[in-house]
Amino acid sequence: MLRLLRPAPQHEVPVSDGRLLPLFALGAACLLAIAGTAALGLGVAVQTAAVAVLFAAYAVAARLTGRGAGPAARPDADAVRPLPMGPGRTLLHRMPAPLLVISEQERVTYANPAAAAILPGARPGVHFSAAIRAPAFVEAIATILQNHADVSFTFSQVRGRERFFEARASYLPASAAGDFGAGAQVIVQIEDRTRDKALLQTRSDFVANASHELRTPLASILGYIETLQGHARDDPEARELFLGIMMTQASRMKRLVDDLMSLSRIEMNAHVRPEARIDLYATASDSAAALYPLASRNDVLLQIELPQDGAGAEVFGDHDQLAQVMVNLIDNAIKYGGSGKKVRVAAAEPDTRYPGCLGVSVIDEGPGIAREHIPRLTERFFRVNPSQSKDMGGTGLGLAITKHILARHQGAVDIRSRVGEGSRFTLWIPRAPEAADDAADGEEPHDVQ
Repeated sequence: MLRLLRPAPQHEVPVSDGRLLPLFALGAACLLAIAGTAALGLGVAVQTAAVAVLFAAYAVAARLTGRGAGPAARPDADAVRPLPMGPGRTLLHRMPAPLLVISEQERVTYANPAAAAILPGARPGVHFSAAIRAPAFVEAIATILQNHADVSFTFSQVRGRERFFEARASYLPASAAGDFGAGAQVIVQIEDRTRDKALLQTRSDFVANASHELRTPLASILGYIETLQGHARDDPEARELFLGIMMTQASRMKRLVDDLMSLSRIEMNAHVRPEARIDLYATASDSAAALYPLASRNDVLLQIELPQDGAGAEVFGDHDQLAQVMVNLIDNAIKYGGSGKKVRVAAAEPDTRYPGCLGVSVIDEGPGIAREHIPRLTERFFRVNPSQSKDMGGTGLGLAITKHILARHQGAVDIRSRVGEGSRFTLWIPRAPEAADDAADGEEPHDVQ
């Protein structure tokens, strides 16, 4: 049956009422505090305290304007109605952090836009457990409704991918709930910690991979030492063989430690852009020339096709780091390109994807790389063929180092490859300002920044 409700009478208060000005100022200050604590990463607890003050200010303002919670204004205590227009709604809507308000009846009373973006099911009137299917969240709300004490907790949600959140819930008695309901309310401040958890996982994986990479050659060395101390003590032939293997394994460990130290130094200076002017073509040419002996040993024809006059080839860069990038790319091309093949180091054609940038390409005639592997090539310790990489002395960090160096130079590396057709790795670096010119059209690359 359709029920018609008579609008509750409203008590008009002049806008100039001086009683409201301090409250509006307090609400604005709380909003600024919330935004500031979010930006400074001070955590959910501090932000939630600011939210609680904001609610209290809003509740007082609501009562001063005649819109406060009370028996006469609440004929239906279980009804969930939209927020009234006013300063409280404006402030809450502008909060950068996700915020939910849940009633004593366990219904969502309010979700600000930030909360609606990450929890689309949290609509006013919906039972909160239907919107947020997380046992930790349900338990936290039950606890705070029973004990009336603040609760901090974490929970996760799966919508396409798993996301992780940190939250703090605070209890608001009916006297402080303002226009959000006839009874007490629970406000829940939420922070998305998915990125933080991913970074922690990456760090954990890195430590595990680094430990494994070091432990393997170390175990080999220890095994040969034990053998030399045992029955091979007086066997000159075995001693020479084992010492050679130990030297190989020790060299592998040294390369890994060197790469780890190099990566650490690059990351420490990641936000300091180099200021020295260098000739990118000359740097690439010198780096390639230094690898002629390696190309000869691998029966690879190394061709350098770079302009020699240096005109328009200046970039702001760290010479040693860019030389390291070129050595990494050319070394990989020689080792994995295959015996009897050719490796070219050439100036890249201008590309509209990288306007104002200078490019150098390293092109091989190797077996190519499957499409699904290309996005992961710059991950630490990722190898398309782990056993082949280790046999050739690779640490799995070369392209990760390359990516970080180019990021420091505000550049990028794009990778184009097809199985059976070889690969092209092109580094792009912004030219020095006075040398920049318009880029011409070029084919679309697969870039990894």
